Amino acid sequence: MCTVTYLPTREGCYLTSNRDEQPKRKIALPPAIYAGPQYSLLYPKDAAAGGSWIAASQNGNAAVLLNGAFNPHIPNPPYSRSRGLVFLDIIGHPTPAAFFTLLNLQGIEPFTLVLFQQGKLYECRWDAVDKHCKALDATEPHIWSSATLYSPAIIQKRQSWFSQWLQQQPIYSAASILAFHQFAGDGDGNNDVLMNRNGLMQTVSITCMHISKQACQMKYADLLNEQQAEAALLFNYRMTAV
Repeated sequence: MCTVTYLPTREGCYLTSNRDEQPKRKIALPPAIYAGPQYSLLYPKDAAAGGSWIAASQNGNAAVLLNGAFNPHIPNPPYSRSRGLVFLDIIGHPTPAAFFTLLNLQGIEPFTLVLFQQGKLYECRWDAVDKHCKALDATEPHIWSSATLYSPAIIQKRQSWFSQWLQQQPIYSAASILAFHQFAGDGDGNNDVLMNRNGLMQTVSITCMHISKQACQMKYADLLNEQQAEAALLFNYRMTAV
């Protein structure tokens, strides 16, 4: 939930996430299709709280969650609901960006939501006081790093790694962006894209969604168990509310 990249394609995009967590947390379940209130959803499930951090909806929308908003915050539990469950509520709605602006988030820990909705890209942040939602250029690549784990200087350094990688990519692919999420960095395990802070906090999984007009193809790497999984969700645009 802590490093996310977005790559545009002719028909959609790649959304890829490194989940940085305490390895003692229950290991997530691999991606599967679950029934939502209105649409089927494809996501890996957090075994602790039952939510998720990355998902695609049958109506063609997709989203990724990061911990924190703009700045580091001091956790103040108990929270009324986990961010992973709130995330599923948002991505399960026909128009997630509009739903985010209306949702009561009091008592929810700060988060950032990267949302690909009907071909448009949004960045939605909740800072525990106010909601912030803006449209981004969906034709340009983007990278996000969690404010709870990375300082502004490190976030800028990661942006430079991404920019350098982009200069070497004439065509985007799942294999190439997954390689970035595995190997980008300068050898500093605390802050490389695939991070490990003495086993107390580390990248526990990498998930890549390839969103096209027809479907979401999801690749999932469980780094703790050294297992990989793939799953797909066919879209049904007749169900999409505009």
